Amino acid sequence: MEPRKVIIIGAAGRDFHNFNMLFRHNRAYKVVAFTAYQIPDIDGRKYPASLAGPDLYPDGIPIVSQNGLAQLIKTTLAGECIFSYSDISYQKLMNIGAEVNSAGAAFTLPSPAETMLKSTKPIISVCAVRTGAGKSQTSRKVIELLLKQGLKVIAVRHPMPYGDLALQKVQRFATIDDLSRHQCTIEEMEEYEPHIVRGNVIYAGVDYQAILRAAENDPDGCDVIVWDGGNNDFPFFRPDLAIAVADPMRPNAEISYYPGEVNIRMADVVIINKIDSALPSDIETVRKNISRLNPEAILIEAASPVAVTQPTLIRGKRVLVVEDGPTLTHGEMKIGAGTVAAQKFGAKEIVDPRPWLTGKLAETFKIYPEIGTILPAMGYGKQQINDLEATINQSDCDTVIIGTPIDLGRIININKPSTRVSYDLEEIGAPKLDSVIADFCRKMKL
Repeated sequence: MEPRKVIIIGAAGRDFHNFNMLFRHNRAYKVVAFTAYQIPDIDGRKYPASLAGPDLYPDGIPIVSQNGLAQLIKTTLAGECIFSYSDISYQKLMNIGAEVNSAGAAFTLPSPAETMLKSTKPIISVCAVRTGAGKSQTSRKVIELLLKQGLKVIAVRHPMPYGDLALQKVQRFATIDDLSRHQCTIEEMEEYEPHIVRGNVIYAGVDYQAILRAAENDPDGCDVIVWDGGNNDFPFFRPDLAIAVADPMRPNAEISYYPGEVNIRMADVVIINKIDSALPSDIETVRKNISRLNPEAILIEAASPVAVTQPTLIRGKRVLVVEDGPTLTHGEMKIGAGTVAAQKFGAKEIVDPRPWLTGKLAETFKIYPEIGTILPAMGYGKQQINDLEATINQSDCDTVIIGTPIDLGRIININKPSTRVSYDLEEIGAPKLDSVIADFCRKMKL
């Protein structure tokens, strides 16, 4: 019997994990292609035979653009398409489903249960309803509380393999130099660097079974693993404690974006973040949605107040605000930490970067015109990093506000005064994460 031909619809991350879990050694199926979307310039590569399995895939698997998906289905005679990326509205998700069905293929959403790996160590997962909801500061808070318990904590990050996939099979980051050694993009550094500077080891890469085993046996020791999620994807590891972050700045996202609703429904703990910034009516909307979707979840309310290194560089100044790229693009946020800091510390004006956009940044604004007057720190490759530097340096402003989680000045040369924004999770009222983590440690006998 001929194997069933499959296309995996992805964005360089979940797609590879789904392949590894469901198809790598499965002779009943033949994956004929991965498609690529959301992330610029990641198509045109191959998933290499060394990762795909040389017996079934001696030539690797091509990665092509999602544009032209219907024609790809017809050309390859694919009978099934496996949807494998995150942070997509239900409307857009089913538009893709309709395109797939009309081309003659089945449209499948794999379940978390069949794609989660079981660990020998306790697992805490931190996921969200949308990109930019506040996973990073939540993960940092969870790790700090675990460290206070005297535990050795390893973080594992959702994949961002945008370079040489074979070299990125298993990546361990313990020092800032490791970021250069692994040739990280800005997007990767934004997630790894905050852990590294706090003294945490963090893993990422492509093959998460190999990554999990490496984390469990880390040379510095491992008592517990924290899954630091990406976008609003669900975890690759089966959690013993599942935390989901909701965002009242985008109310109803928890019932209208995939797979964010899955995270809310699976969560043991739901954190409503940004209650210091959101409208009371929007906070109440999110509360009601969570109560309906998962009434058994522990509900924590929190804020992520911003601080800056040099407030005097903002007050009364014309400022250019640089924010986290994915949060503004497929995350569809209208403001970020840098914008909040500009308002809080009395900027005279937020300068529109669009007259000075260079190269690939101009393309980004064509794809995502709703970004408006904020500059996304796009850096998926060297050309984008160069374009970001040129755009910033050409902009007519007094100060650059860096709202990204990393020291952007370490990556590019900025010819203007700049100040960095920081933000940490602060729970409001009770319950708090410290009691949740203490209960978890008792339950797991840590």
